[in-house]
Amino acid sequence: MKTKYFFTRLSLLFILFYIFTSFVQPDPSFEASMKRGKDLYILHCQSCHMENGEGVVGITPPLAKADYMLADRSRAIKETIFGVSGKMVINGEAYYGYMPAIYIDDQETADVLTYIFNSWGNQDKPFTANEVAKVRNATH
Repeated sequence: MKTKYFFTRLSLLFILFYIFTSFVQPDPSFEASMKRGKDLYILHCQSCHMENGEGVVGITPPLAKADYMLADRSRAIKETIFGVSGKMVINGEAYYGYMPAIYIDDQETADVLTYIFNSWGNQDKPFTANEVAKVRNATH
């Protein structure tokens, strides 16, 4: 009787372990987007916003834990696609400058923003090419 009870419990533990681990496995599409996004960040963004996303105080705004950017996904998409200039207040610090448009497609925009929104202490859901396309098309 004890042996049957032991195997029943053991089977239940294996089932629970399988269910739990299936939920905590990294999403391969998210991981791929992060990799592509990091490559795009290095190419297009890192020279100003720095490797760690902290920018340069008083010159280039941070992306790491940046309240301005994290507050509005649509604005982040627009500013990535079309660029931005003028005053921005980020984490209580005023920045006056210009960021040129980045000429990348919808999937690349989604990837780089997914990377930025999930790096250096930032955490948000992934961007999609459809989300970017809606913002791009609504603006033009």
